[in-house]
Amino acid sequence: MDRREFLRQVGLWSAGLSLSVPHFRICEALAMENKSSMLSYATGKDYADLVDRVLSSLGGMGKFVRPGDKVVIKPNIGWDRNPAQAANTHPQVVKTLVERALDAGAREVKVFDRSCNEQRRCYVNSGIQDAVGEIKDKRVKFFHPDDRKYVPVDIERGKAVRRLEIYRDALEADSYINVPVAKHHSLSRLTMGIKNSMGVLGGSRGAMHHDLGQKLADLATVVQPKLTVIDATRILLANGPQGGDLNDVKVLDTIVASADPVAADAYTTTLFGLKPEEIQSTVAAHAMGLGEMDLAKIRVVKA
Repeated sequence: MDRREFLRQVGLWSAGLSLSVPHFRICEALAMENKSSMLSYATGKDYADLVDRVLSSLGGMGKFVRPGDKVVIKPNIGWDRNPAQAANTHPQVVKTLVERALDAGAREVKVFDRSCNEQRRCYVNSGIQDAVGEIKDKRVKFFHPDDRKYVPVDIERGKAVRRLEIYRDALEADSYINVPVAKHHSLSRLTMGIKNSMGVLGGSRGAMHHDLGQKLADLATVVQPKLTVIDATRILLANGPQGGDLNDVKVLDTIVASADPVAADAYTTTLFGLKPEEIQSTVAAHAMGLGEMDLAKIRVVKA
């Protein structure tokens, strides 16, 4: 389906002018359109500089955000944890990406996540609320999701799930930038970029947990980031996704970025001493034509 027609359906449904559920289909041949299996990573103690370096290697933020774009930057703010505990995206990484999107001429930049712990505490204790609040620009919108803005979407190519409730802002964004933290997860083994988009889902997310890897890939056919920036500045090695024990945290001071969400996850998996084929969501997304998981076919650049 043409994206413009899909968004027209979303608008009609949200306005109560249509009873038909928006219907999204993406052809495999189009899944990787405008995507390159090139990946950039950088290491160092200055996290803002790391973001700038990986962006520069990929062609700069202007490659992903055009003047006038509506941008969604989707971090992990799911847990009532502080930055050192590695359960949420590092606030400096989020702040820098917001600033670079503004520099690229974004009309608006929205930052949000549907948290697992109490929303207000997650936003505050993650450090992200204060970090984003330092940006004094009216184009920045940092908010708690509104339950009225979840839109049911039929997913024609879905293999394990055929309908999901997805946050309207994520559907309508001209540029969706996915910014997960890399960490252990008790169900999916690891949570990285593909898993992070669960934060735009409404309804009962517990239903996703059966055949989770394939359902995440099904979601990825609809919610497609133009850019994935994975925060591996400190990674959670055990007791994820919530964590809490600093003994489970390993400091890597690393950022990974790619226009290919599967490649980003595949490479980041190696930081845990694992192989891409050990992560079900990576395998399923690759099989659906959403990106490259073969590390030998990914151009990896150290920024």
